[in-house]
Amino acid sequence: MIKHMHLNTKDKEMSISEHLDELRQRILSIFVLFVVLTGVSFLLLKPIILLLQKPASGVKFLQLAPGEYFFVSIKVACYCGFLLCLPIAIYQVIMFILPGLTNNEAKLVVPSLFGSVILFFAGLFFGYTALAPAALSFFISYGSELIEPLWSFEQYFDFIILLLISTGLSFQVPIIQVFLGIAGVVSSKQMLSVWRYILVIATVISAILTPSTDPFTQILMTIAIVTLYVSGVSVLVLMKK
Repeated sequence: MIKHMHLNTKDKEMSISEHLDELRQRILSIFVLFVVLTGVSFLLLKPIILLLQKPASGVKFLQLAPGEYFFVSIKVACYCGFLLCLPIAIYQVIMFILPGLTNNEAKLVVPSLFGSVILFFAGLFFGYTALAPAALSFFISYGSELIEPLWSFEQYFDFIILLLISTGLSFQVPIIQVFLGIAGVVSSKQMLSVWRYILVIATVISAILTPSTDPFTQILMTIAIVTLYVSGVSVLVLMKK
């Protein structure tokens, strides 16, 4: 028997089969939602493609192989379905594990999961509005007097997705800091003591993610990373960790 400890209700005994059945139901609901949202994204493909192409204004995209655009369209729809499904999937995860958590664990895990999703989408937005235009502007302008920019849409899509997801993952820094602090691996004082190294690392990361000659964009990315780091330290200070 598996005991679920509810925060505001009476304890409830669940058998292993009931526990597994609940897990199957939640996984099935997530999968169905993913399929539906992927299908909707495929139906709305044109505006999504135009949105993805917007940061690369001035570039003409080509289909370099038979069916290239069709298969990329499926990839685009799947990624959109995944991103749209992510918040609900996180909610389902929380609802499944919540009964087995103590009050203190729930106060840590639930806000962390929701915060992780919010930060991930904030990273996607920042990457799309700031990093992608800067990086693409550099690649378009470099050698433009010699070579006309004609790109494969599949390669462009792979590039933009990698850039956006990398930025979204980089925005998880505060969540990682909080877990490390609570686990006792690193304290807030230790994190503050290495601020000089963090500044150097943030500068290097911003230079990699923004290969542009525009110093303002690199400075903006550096400030974003440092701000995320300081935010994580601030949360640990408030938690006295």
